[in-house]
Parts: sequence; C-alpha cells; structure tokens
Amino acid sequence: MQTDIDTALRRLSAIDHPGLEGIEDAVMAGVRARRQTRTGVRMAGLAGIGAIALGTAAAGPGAQPASAAPLEPFGMAAPLAPSTLLAADR
Repeated sequence: MQTDIDTALRRLSAIDHPGLEGIEDAVMAGVRARRQTRTGVRMAGLAGIGAIALGTAAAGPGAQPASAAPLEPFGMAAPLAPSTLLAADR
C-alpha cells in the first residue's frame, strides 16, 4: 500500500532542489559574520568598563575638594585699617 507520504518522501530523496546548492557555505559565512560582530561589541563594552574603573581609581577613594582662599586684590587684609574699623560699627 502506497500513501501520499511515501510518494512525497521518494520524490524528496530522488531530486536535489537547485536552491539548496551551496546553502552550507552561506550559513557558515553568516555565522562567521555574526561572531565577528559580537566580538567587536564585546571588546567595546570591555574597554568602556575598563575606562570607568581606571577613572574611578584615578579619582581616589575620598579626595577632599579644594577650597579657594578669599579674594584680596590689594594684598593681605589689614584688620586695623581705617576702612575696616569704620565698617565694624555698622
């Protein structure tokens, strides 16, 4: 007894489809291209993480911010200068 499945399987095994010629090469080329793309993205991510770690280490664990000295354009402040003594009353 022959069924439609038997006929279909015999037909598939007898003739190769012309579109299947070289499909293995195309699939392997696609796999290589995706692997190279992933490697590039992985390396860029690793470089970014390394840059952040290096910047954090260079900044120091708790560096205190520098405080600026008061601006005195004409030299040191004179606490006994007449202008200072007159301004003290206000």
